[in-house]
This record gives sequence, structure tokens and C-alpha cells, in this order.
Amino acid sequence: MRILAIDTALGACSVCVWEAGFADPLGIESEPMERGHAEALVPMIDRVVNATEGGFAALDRIAVTVGPGSYTGLRVGVSAARALALATGKPAIGVTTLAALAAPQIAVGEGSVVAAVIDARHADVHMQLVAANGRTILSPRQLPAREAARTIGAGPVRLVGSGAPKLAVEAWTIGLDATIVESGAAPDILWIARLGALADPDEAKPKPLYLKAPDAKPMASSSLPAA
Repeated sequence: MRILAIDTALGACSVCVWEAGFADPLGIESEPMERGHAEALVPMIDRVVNATEGGFAALDRIAVTVGPGSYTGLRVGVSAARALALATGKPAIGVTTLAALAAPQIAVGEGSVVAAVIDARHADVHMQLVAANGRTILSPRQLPAREAARTIGAGPVRLVGSGAPKLAVEAWTIGLDATIVESGAAPDILWIARLGALADPDEAKPKPLYLKAPDAKPMASSSLPAA
């Protein structure tokens, strides 16, 4: 199975083509960025896919991060994945950013709980708790960092993601055995491909996962004021 993986959810624009059963991707490109995903993504997809044997015709699935993450970034990635799925006739798979952050830590097999954490700004974080065997303990949600720390339990816990430093401070304050193992701006695109290969297309839809409403809100009335 050959997977095209796309990530524009957080602080990077990343694309890779990976074939199940191989350790390394067939093609990969990633560029850190906070803005500009819309302009960067399609040329990046073209470069990566066209550099692999068989190109778009050889793909079996398209995997894309669906959130939580940047409102605009999510829409860029999901829209591209849906368009490619329509053009190629292959299924598009949604992978959460929190699952992609947690997966490599679960694979290490150190036996402790993993908290995948994304900085949601202000005092909040997006968090998912995953047991050492990969079972979800706490589904993705937005919480104040202090409340998130209390939700973890007795520990020990490994923290991964951009929100790890913020959560660690609160965890240490209450005496929790917490270790920051990774605080990168975006998940590893190769793990997004791997999770996309394992997912059920009927369950993992390419639909944005919003844990917080967008900051921009429509006006109470769309009518123009009378002259």
C-alpha cells in the first residue's frame, strides 16, 4: 500500500510518499512555516509525488492531518486531500495531529502514559492521553493547562508536542512525574503516513477536527445599515 501523507495543521508544511513495509519514505519534503501553507502545499505535493516511480497513479491512499491545529491550515490540507482523492479515485484518510504526535512515543515502548499536547494559546492546551499499549485514555479536548495536568493522574507521563513545556510546568507544580520527550512544532509526516495506512477509511474521514471555535465570528446581522 502506497500512501501520500499531507500535513499543514501546525507549524510546518509537509508531504511524503511512503510504501507499507518499508522503513523510509519514497519521497519526503517538509518546511517549517506558520503561514503560507496554501501557496506551498500543491507545488510540494507535485515535487514529491512526481519524483516517485508511478507518480499519482501508484497511490493507494491519501492521509491528511485533520486537527487540532490552525483553522486555516487544516482547511488547506483537508481541501487538497479531498481534491486528490476525487481526482485519483483513492480514499482520503483523516489522521489527528495528537495521534500522530503520540504514535512514535508509543512505538518506543517505554511503558508509561503519553500525553500529546498542542499549545492552544493563552492558558489552554489541546491534549490526548494514550496508554503505553496505544489505548486512548482521554480523547482529544481543549483544557486549561492546570486542569489538564490534574487530569493525567499519578504518572509517570511523557509529554510530546508544542504544548509540552506549558503542561510540564503545571505537572511539576503538583508533583507529577512528567518528562518532556519532544516539543516540536509539528508531527513527523512519516507517522501520519503510517497511521493513514492502518486507519479504516469508513471511520477516519478527512474532516477537520475543531476543538475550539474560530476566533473570527460573523456579524450579528448581515444587513447593511440604512443610509
